Amino acid sequence: MARYAVIGLGRFGMTVANILSESGMDVIAIDKSQELVDEVSGRVTSAICMDSTDEASLRSQNLNEADAVIIGIGSNIQESILTAAILRKIGVGIIYAKVENRLHGRILELIGVQNILLPEEIVGTQLAKTLISKNVREYISLSSGHVVMEMVAPREFVGKDLQELSLPSTRGVNIIAIKYNSLSVTEDGRNVVEKKMNDMPGANDTINEGDILIMMGPKGNVDKLIYDTTIRKD
Repeated sequence: MARYAVIGLGRFGMTVANILSESGMDVIAIDKSQELVDEVSGRVTSAICMDSTDEASLRSQNLNEADAVIIGIGSNIQESILTAAILRKIGVGIIYAKVENRLHGRILELIGVQNILLPEEIVGTQLAKTLISKNVREYISLSSGHVVMEMVAPREFVGKDLQELSLPSTRGVNIIAIKYNSLSVTEDGRNVVEKKMNDMPGANDTINEGDILIMMGPKGNVDKLIYDTTIRKD
C-alpha cells in the first residue's frame, strides 16, 4: 500500500489527506494544531500533533520511507521553507509543496523541492482544460514541466490493453492508475456498483468503456494527447 504524509492541515492539506485516505492509501497527517489533528483523526492512518520545523520530531516519523510528502503549509512561508529543508535533509525523496506565490515556489525549488503547487494557477488551468475537453476531469501542472491528468478513457483506447496502446513509446505518456466500476452482489441479492482503483496497472490490463485514466507525462505530450483524442474529434 502506498504511504503518504501530509504536513499542514488547512483546507488544502485536509482535502488531500481525506481523498488519499478514502482512496485506500496509508496517510500520516501532521499539524501543530491539536484541534485540526483531532478533526482528521479516525479518517487517516495516523494523525500527529507536532511542530514540523523540529527536525527530531520529523525524523521520528520515518518520512524518508514515504512514497511522497505533501507540504500544505502556505501562509507561513518561513515554516514551509524550514519544513522542506528538513525533509530534504532527512532523505525524503518526493515532496509536493503548496506555495503562496512564485517567489515562495522558487525558494523551495532551490532547496530541491520538485513539485510546486500554486493553487490559483492549478484551478485556473484545470478549469480551462476541463472546458476545452469534456473528457478531462483533472489537470495538474507540476513544476518539473510534467502534468498529471485524469480523463475518461477515449473511445480508441477501449478494448485495448496497455501493451497494445504502448503510450510511453508512442505518446510519451504513462497511465499510472485506472479507476473503474465493479459490479458486486449484496447479501440480499441487490446489484451494487463499487468504484475501485487499480493503482499498479500492468501491460495486460485492458481499458474498458467508462474507465477513468490517471496519466502523467511532459505537458506538451499530454496536451497533444488531449487534442488528438478529444478536441480534434469534437
